[in-house]
Amino acid sequence: MTHREHGVEELCAAGQEVYERALRAGRIPVADASDVPCLTGFGLLHPALDDLGLLEPVAPAAALHRLLRTSAARVAEERRREDRLVSRFEPLMRIDVRQTPGTGTGTSMLRLLSGTEQINRAITDAMVDATEESLTIQPHSGLTGPRGEAARDTAFPRDQALLDRGGRIRVLYQHTLRHVPLVYGPLEYFRHGDTEARSLDEVPDRLIVIDRKVAFVPAADDGTMALEVRHPALIKYFVTTFDRLWRLATPMFPKAVQPPSVDGVTPRQRAIAALLVEGHTDAVIADRLGMNVRTARLHIAKLAATLGSDSRAQLGYLIARSGILDRKP
Repeated sequence: MTHREHGVEELCAAGQEVYERALRAGRIPVADASDVPCLTGFGLLHPALDDLGLLEPVAPAAALHRLLRTSAARVAEERRREDRLVSRFEPLMRIDVRQTPGTGTGTSMLRLLSGTEQINRAITDAMVDATEESLTIQPHSGLTGPRGEAARDTAFPRDQALLDRGGRIRVLYQHTLRHVPLVYGPLEYFRHGDTEARSLDEVPDRLIVIDRKVAFVPAADDGTMALEVRHPALIKYFVTTFDRLWRLATPMFPKAVQPPSVDGVTPRQRAIAALLVEGHTDAVIADRLGMNVRTARLHIAKLAATLGSDSRAQLGYLIARSGILDRKP
């Protein structure tokens, strides 16, 4: 029997059946798991100390905590890579490509777009002939206010047209947007199309990739400028980053999975705790997690109450001592 290699988030049916049997029995013969090396590879089974011919299962909760710690490390590395890419391209973003000779390849590979109207028009033009897939990373910023409303009005028909042509849409949001009507309304309308959404505590800045041929990234903090990218190496990097974050994200639509709490601490509170330990202010924490400062402070107060903290200084100490940042759900 040939075992197909797969990630832990795609535990094969045969592996799951053997793991369930081991959990029920307490231990199984090594031979029973010979066809599913993924179980020992992922650390779900290990040799019994008193009999190396037997395998014992690792508790699912312990295995999940360990695997999610690894996932969190991968997310952090992807963010560091994103930061390095942004730092390299900041000088390019300050260059007006209209002053670049039109015969050079640079102008066709990178184009600076100025103004919301020009940005939306460029995205719409790129979507006209799209037939395969649209990938989007959408942080909290840009979804509200006049700019967000204009973007939704423009995006709705072009997304529907892509789905009508048999295309696929995948979107990554922040956890704070999981129940926002402005997000769920369009998703529900597209329910009969090939549309999926997932969420993370934090996401990089906005990204749109169309048919893996053209991408759009912000070129200004206020969203009034964007960079249109057609360089194959950069497109490949953007798609790889999206796919890695996608595998680490929590399903949101069409079937939602709610991240569980551990020891009374919610996933959002753990994310806040991590940022507190890093020394960030309430305003920075709120911005990173896509919430207003008042909401962030309410979560901090609840976290302090859960850990029995009387002060901000004590809270940081209790977070470190409690180990909640190591006990991922």
